[in-house]
Amino acid sequence: MTKVQFIKTTGGDELAVVPKRDYERLVALAASEDVGTARIVRRAREALAAGREIVLPKSVVDRLASGENPIRVLRESRDMTQAELVASVGITQGYLSDLEAGKRKGPVALHQKIARALGVPIDLLLPTTVSDEDADPARVTKRRQVIKDMKVARRR
Repeated sequence: MTKVQFIKTTGGDELAVVPKRDYERLVALAASEDVGTARIVRRAREALAAGREIVLPKSVVDRLASGENPIRVLRESRDMTQAELVASVGITQGYLSDLEAGKRKGPVALHQKIARALGVPIDLLLPTTVSDEDADPARVTKRRQVIKDMKVARRR
């Protein structure tokens, strides 16, 4: 166990005196942490410069996290009107309105165009989860049949 000595200077500052080997170990740990942090920052800057990452204001992230429609949120954050966005992606304003209202989903190719027009990765526009049935309808149907068969078997 390291023995730390605490002393108080005439100016009132409190100091901790540690053995030299402990001091050197702490300096090495701090340097190692600084190298790791610098590496994370460098990679983030490279990803931003390459267009693999974007920076969004907290207010936009909060709206996305609360479940608001990402097309609408991102369009509004870019100060684009619906008319400007539909002109750049080649759809009708009614179609965009339906997308933003969640009445329609639209094909991936359309979402790619919208993502390019908004300057964001397509990941922000695509749904992040789907129901089990949408993901694998055959498995869900089979599972339902198995449960039904089990209930019938219990009744016998």
